[in-house]
Amino acid sequence: MEFRVLGTVSLVAECGRPVQLGPAKRRSLLAMLLLRPNAAVGVDRLTRALWDEDPPKHSRTVLQGHVSRLRSLLAEHGAAAHGIELLTQGPAYALRLPESLVDAQRFEQLHRLAREQREPARAVRLLQEALALWEGPALGGTVGGPLLEAAAHGLDELRLAAVEELAGAHSLLGEHTAAAALLRAEAALHPLREPLVAALMLALGRSGRQSDAMDWYHRTRELLAEQLGVDPGAVLSDAYTALLRAEEPARAATAPVTVTTATGTGTAGAAGGSGTAAGTPGAPGGAAASSSTGAGAGTAAAAAAAGTGAAGADARAAAAPAARPVTGPQLLPRRPGGFTGRTGELAALGRAAAGDPGPVVMLTGSAGVGKTALALHWAHGRREDFPDGRLFADLHGYSPIPARDTTSVLREFLLALGLPAERMPDSPQALGARYRELTSGRRMLVVLDNARDAEQVRPLLPGGDGCVTLVTSRSRLGELVVSDAARPVPVRELPAAQSAELLAAVLGPDLIASDPEAAARLAGLCDGLPLALRVAAARLATRPHQGLAAFAGELADEHTRLDLLNVGSTGVSAALHLTVQQLPEPARRMFHQLGPHTGAALDVRTAAALGGCLPSQAASALDQLAAAQLVVEAGPQSYVLHDLVRLYARSLSPGHDPEGLLRLLDHWLRTLLAACAAAEPGSEPCCALPAGTRRAAPVRPFADRADALAWFSAERGALRGAVESAVAAGLHGRAWRLVLLQWPLIVWQVRDGWVPLLERALACAEADGDPGAQSRTRALLGWVLSEEGRPEEALAQLERAPGLAALAGDANAEAIARINLAVALLRAGARARPAELLASALELAERVGRTDTAALAHQHLTEHLLTVGAPEEAADHAVRGLALAAPPAAAPRRVVLRTLYGEALAATGRRGEAVRQLDDAVREARAHAYEEGESAARAALAALTER
Repeated sequence: MEFRVLGTVSLVAECGRPVQLGPAKRRSLLAMLLLRPNAAVGVDRLTRALWDEDPPKHSRTVLQGHVSRLRSLLAEHGAAAHGIELLTQGPAYALRLPESLVDAQRFEQLHRLAREQREPARAVRLLQEALALWEGPALGGTVGGPLLEAAAHGLDELRLAAVEELAGAHSLLGEHTAAAALLRAEAALHPLREPLVAALMLALGRSGRQSDAMDWYHRTRELLAEQLGVDPGAVLSDAYTALLRAEEPARAATAPVTVTTATGTGTAGAAGGSGTAAGTPGAPGGAAASSSTGAGAGTAAAAAAAGTGAAGADARAAAAPAARPVTGPQLLPRRPGGFTGRTGELAALGRAAAGDPGPVVMLTGSAGVGKTALALHWAHGRREDFPDGRLFADLHGYSPIPARDTTSVLREFLLALGLPAERMPDSPQALGARYRELTSGRRMLVVLDNARDAEQVRPLLPGGDGCVTLVTSRSRLGELVVSDAARPVPVRELPAAQSAELLAAVLGPDLIASDPEAAARLAGLCDGLPLALRVAAARLATRPHQGLAAFAGELADEHTRLDLLNVGSTGVSAALHLTVQQLPEPARRMFHQLGPHTGAALDVRTAAALGGCLPSQAASALDQLAAAQLVVEAGPQSYVLHDLVRLYARSLSPGHDPEGLLRLLDHWLRTLLAACAAAEPGSEPCCALPAGTRRAAPVRPFADRADALAWFSAERGALRGAVESAVAAGLHGRAWRLVLLQWPLIVWQVRDGWVPLLERALACAEADGDPGAQSRTRALLGWVLSEEGRPEEALAQLERAPGLAALAGDANAEAIARINLAVALLRAGARARPAELLASALELAERVGRTDTAALAHQHLTEHLLTVGAPEEAADHAVRGLALAAPPAAAPRRVVLRTLYGEALAATGRRGEAVRQLDDAVREARAHAYEEGESAARAALAALTER
């Protein structure tokens, strides 16, 4: 078993297969623990890492759920046998494990050993072994944010240092070509890192490629002047001087580079950053050429090892010929305006383009995410890298006009390459062969935009090993990965900060700075989609007096959002329409049925309920939707449906689908019942399913209480939307049930703003004419109001609840209502009436055999009797309550009763027994991640020791 952070954060089981970790936040939690193995990481720090500066109120419960699931995954894969354990240490968690199981720890150990070596050959082997552990940018697949980004940057800096040292060791062995290959791609990714470029220049010069070396100097000098306004520093200038003083001539020859991209609508509305795929001047025409484009980076130490200073003065190279001018065809459209961000994608693009000979790179992403803009921005920055030309073709794979025929594209390319029309071959096969012949030996970039499938792309792949082909598409184009080793670079929605930058690029920074909260809200309503952001900015630009906040308020209305994000034939709906019309029939049918869904998370079971089909059919359709970038795969059988896509699906059925909504609501109800049973084992359901409930799909299983509570928290927004949909459809009986069945989370997070939702449920219960539902809703609402410190409002609700329950003939509901009323009265200072209410509630619960309610009554009687100075009676009720709260009842009830029992024992002078009970309460609370209960038990223990 091993843990990986040098790339996508992952856990690899003993069999060698990656363990499915689930959502990005769980992966981020694991990353934070792995960054400090065998050390406690505080809950506050973990919360900041997972949610940055704006954690939700229920973040602790969600965090506990992720911890619980990680523990389950570790246990399922035999972690204990490897000495691995995820521990709770007070308000912190620690991952105990042998540090050699973490790839970052092994990397650092190998790096240290290499630095201690006196033999360069031994250092090379150790550094190569260390760098082989890297599988991509550090901490991939996490949520980002300052903490994780800073840690990833630190790890990446260590990798760069190792690459620089490896290049230096190669140079000491006289392996200058290997050093240059190692350094080239890293210099492309870090073009302003002068020691790195200096080391590359010297390595190129020593390997006989002075022209390339000089080209790197002039390119870097221009970048420094343009971006920083400075001249080259000493290390870069010294390397340049050493090359000028060289005595032996050397020539550089490299092959052309081809870049393929797969884009969506072809809109230039994305934000992006910059990345390079450096090439060296190659042979003209069809002359054969070779290329060395490995990845690497250099520090001052590596530059010295490669020949800086005195060593560089000994370099034997004559003045190199000038870099070959750019003379090839230039078919790129104009550079996209307002381009910002995308540093991660550009870096990935640069790495992919600098890989194997003739690399094929795919930019894939949803409609309007900005694939074309990213491809063009990258391509425009690479003019000198491709002196033999840059070709471009929009293949119209997703377009209102027919897709381009590859034969016509080949003719267009051949004409651009200088082939006369009268010598144009007749057949498609001959055209392809001539195209590959003419691109062989050239350094070219080929951009294939908006591809529909692999069949459109393959005939257009050039023949030169130095050509880079960049393809953009809304499809995953997995066939290209199989047949042509294409490297996918996913293009995701923009994060909040980059979305604001894009708005500022269009509207001006002053407007965004005047109301950053409104700008952030607007970006969120646009789902971070560059196309949507640009349309929104265009609307604001034409209505300058409206303001960001007012426009964001308009966008918040789901009924008009899509209309506001369309301008003429351009916009979100138009882009999505082109994607949907290309779907296979099962996927298109499923997409049309997703409209009633009210949340972002979508699992296979919920999709099966919406579609009225088998889970296997839903899984197949969702996989096709994911391939078309309409949903995002978040884990096994789990997807994300962004708001704009969901609203478009809803717009395809203007009258909506009443049967689909009923299937969805009934699936929610059945899932809620299962979650309640897992969160509060041993308790009875608070309501029955309504008559005529559909069983559309199987419900998900819940492993334990923590798993259920985490699900409640994650789906809270979707459930709120389901309630509103039910109310709008007049389904009041389902609406109040959807609220009441969330009671485990409501009680657990009682001060988390539940009042409006419960008031909505009460109105639905009254509209439904159900006194039992009214009683339960008023009892729960009154409890929440009491916990929020609103005693008068609480008592107004609680006084009516017992009578309504009696009217409905629901003895258990009446008992719960009496308990809640008693607690509120106790808080108001009453004494006699609360005791009577609790005693009558206990009698009602025992009469109908509801042990869970009877245990609750015993708990509050214990608290009351301790308050009035009757510890013996309190202890008796605590013992009786504990007997009723034995497993499978939920642990929190036992923890509270055991803590009260310890306090009662202490009050009667039975100190030793009290300590044992409180110790047991602490252990059980910790075992079930019940932090409030653990704190209360520890406080009681502390008070006992102070006496």
